[in-house]
This record gives sequence, C-alpha cells and structure tokens, in this order.
Amino acid sequence: MRIAIFGGSFDPPHIGHEAIIKEACVTLNVDKIIVVPTFLNPFKKNALINATDRLKLIKKLFNEESKVEVCDYEVHQNRAVNSIETVKYLKKEFNPSKIYLIVGADNFKSIHTWNDYEALTKLVEFVVAKRHCTHESFKDVKLLDININISSTTLRDTLHLDYIPKKIQNDVKKIWHNKRAQ
Repeated sequence: MRIAIFGGSFDPPHIGHEAIIKEACVTLNVDKIIVVPTFLNPFKKNALINATDRLKLIKKLFNEESKVEVCDYEVHQNRAVNSIETVKYLKKEFNPSKIYLIVGADNFKSIHTWNDYEALTKLVEFVVAKRHCTHESFKDVKLLDININISSTTLRDTLHLDYIPKKIQNDVKKIWHNKRAQ
C-alpha cells in the first residue's frame, strides 16, 4: 500500500485544500490519501475554529472521495502533535510501502525547523503543493501545481465565503457567525 498524508490546521478548510487533494489523487500513485487535521499546529498558539468542528468540516468535505480518509488521530491527542509522531502512527496503522507527505510551499521553506526533521526525511518523500506560480526551485521534490492563491490566514481575516467549498459553506458561515456572537 502507498499512502499520502496531508495534514494541517484547515482553519478553515478552503478550495485550495480541496484542490490539493484532487491533484494528489490524479498525480500521485497512491492507494489512499490521509487527511489529518491538527488539534493545534505546533507553530501556532490558537485556532479560530475549534478542532472538533474542523474535523467535522473535513469529514463532510471529503466523505464522497473513495481514495481519501480523514484521520482524527491528532485531534484526539488534545494537544499539538508533531508530524513525525503522526507519520509513525500512520506507518504502524497502514504498514505502507511508500509514504508521501504533502506540505505547502510556504511550510516547505522552513521544514528544517520541524521536530525530528532528519528522522522524518527517512520515513517520507515530501510532495510540495505550490498554491500559485513561484520562481523558487524545489530540487528533488515532487510538486503539485495548485493555481489557487488563497490561504487560511487570509480567510480568517476576511471571512470571505467564496473560497470555502460549497459543500461546507453553510457550516463555516454558522461557525463564524457563532464566533462573532461570543
């Protein structure tokens, strides 16, 4: 079995995340793409949408994708989880012959700062999702070319629903409305 892991805050899930999954299904020769929402990103102090709601949104978004499985491992740890821990957990669960780890180009630039980076490089092959055209070269790395220039940070700042997949727009709108009412 060959798997790809795509983890992140998904705060909120947006059309860029959806495009990455769809492109990975087409581009990567894998049996399963495992989407892993974080409880809390190890590099962040908080999230706009709580972990349980983000997990529900991701499950709803990808529930009809046969190659996609949503993993609740990090959310159920109730703490920030480093990628190496999740990779080891999924390796034990699936015993794959190959593991791809999908990361955004912005995160890949600082990947050397991740916990146990050297050990991680021995367990996975990195796949970089480029959200928009860049002039940077990513040597010896598989690329997913995603032509959507949006980030969760921008969405949290603007609360712009046009970048939220239609399947979960009403859910996100309701969550944002409840957040503002608090």
